[in-house]
Amino acid sequence: MELPAVLGLVLLLHLPQIRATQGILHAVGDGVPNTGKDYCITYNSSWTTLPTSYANANYYKLENISSIWLCSESELPRTDLKNKAVVVMVGNCSILDKALIAQSRNAKMLLVASKDGLPRPTDNRSGYESLTIPIAYVKYGDIANMEQDVGRNINVTMYSPSPPLFDYSMLVIFLISVFTVALGGYWSGVSELEDLRPSHNTGESEGGKKKDENVTFTPFTVILFVVICCVMLLLLYFFYKWLVYVIICVFCLASALSMFNCLSALIQYIPYGRCRISCLSKSAEVRLIFLALFCAAISVTWAVFRNEDRWIWILQDILGIAFCLNFIKTLRMPNFKACVILLGLLLLYDVFFVFITPFITKNGQSIMIEVAAGPSGSTEKLPVVIRVPRLEYSAVKLCVMPFSLLGFGDIIVPGLLVAYCRRFDVRFTSSSAYYISCTIGYAVGMILTLVILIILNMGQPALLYLVPCTLLASSLVAWRRKEMKKFWNGGCYEIMEQVDNTVSEENIIRGEAQ
Repeated sequence: MELPAVLGLVLLLHLPQIRATQGILHAVGDGVPNTGKDYCITYNSSWTTLPTSYANANYYKLENISSIWLCSESELPRTDLKNKAVVVMVGNCSILDKALIAQSRNAKMLLVASKDGLPRPTDNRSGYESLTIPIAYVKYGDIANMEQDVGRNINVTMYSPSPPLFDYSMLVIFLISVFTVALGGYWSGVSELEDLRPSHNTGESEGGKKKDENVTFTPFTVILFVVICCVMLLLLYFFYKWLVYVIICVFCLASALSMFNCLSALIQYIPYGRCRISCLSKSAEVRLIFLALFCAAISVTWAVFRNEDRWIWILQDILGIAFCLNFIKTLRMPNFKACVILLGLLLLYDVFFVFITPFITKNGQSIMIEVAAGPSGSTEKLPVVIRVPRLEYSAVKLCVMPFSLLGFGDIIVPGLLVAYCRRFDVRFTSSSAYYISCTIGYAVGMILTLVILIILNMGQPALLYLVPCTLLASSLVAWRRKEMKKFWNGGCYEIMEQVDNTVSEENIIRGEAQ
């Protein structure tokens, strides 16, 4: 049950107060003509106004004296700093004091190298009114590798592109989520139809196997499920560097199995490769053996190259979609009451760990965001999100997060309600009213999440908007059709009817016998 622990991840993890102090250092050298490389910097936007592009910006020759702190004139080497961008090491004095000394030697820019992340320039500017040169923090590792990246005779400039109001990766995230929820609900309805078909003697064992593959939640198991989510999230917060590998292993196994289940449901319609191979009194179709090897290969490939950002996100999204589809199809909610309990508790779980925990933790950060983003310096990330590269270039993409993210929980949790609506349609109605309305409610909730995200410029717990929209949409259909009691009780209503019918038949048989 490790994976459900982080199913309620926030949709997009970027914070406006961080973005406001981030910029880009563009470096060019004589290594490769007409090329350059961008590096992340932090600066104080109230001290320095940066251009939005490096095209018309002023370039300065880089002078790397990061072996000194530049806290006094006596530290300065005899090197001429006139019209240069000077790099010094952080520490021992205020960066404003360093900047004054650099400016007194006619330097045009001060870059302060830090080995421990990128601090925010927040020193008190009072008494430094004469200071005019731009100041920024830069990673020491970037300065050390800059000559190798762009060549010798390096010239640099700073700029900060205007942040895009809307990134098209959000549209891709929206399409993936709605597609997965709708397909998962539809697949659950197909499985329900197969269960309702009368079993023949030749297929009883197979049908029994299909039924055994599904797990039905009760109100008690729903509460237990949420408790496990809370416990696992806290364990991940305190023991991330060990448990992250457990989650990675579980994801590899679960996603490979999920992909196999998804593709094997499609491969049944292909009239080839049905010959069987027998071994140890068991037999299997050849095509299923090859399919299992293919799914295992995809999962292993992701595990090996999981930290390769350029293309591995495609495999992670494919495996993630398969995992969500299989989860939605396999886990069944018995009635609307269980759906309300599950979605309501997970909504509270999501809101608490995103908005309330910053008032409890020592660093003032959300536990949910800390776990989702991973501790600073950790290269391992939890593979429980759909991620799509940001298409618009900005400091956020370079410095914080080059991907837009959607947690699996924001697909699976509302998807379970959509699946219940589809199964209810199959059992009790001749239309798809509940399924369609709930899917539309999910799409509306996603649009609302994206709109709020753009307006507030900060990550949102998507369940805060998805849960009310899906519950309201399905409830309105039940109220309109005057089926709320049946919809609320779900399978229990049917079981009660079956018990009444059985009792009536027994009474008739007894009467005939007498």
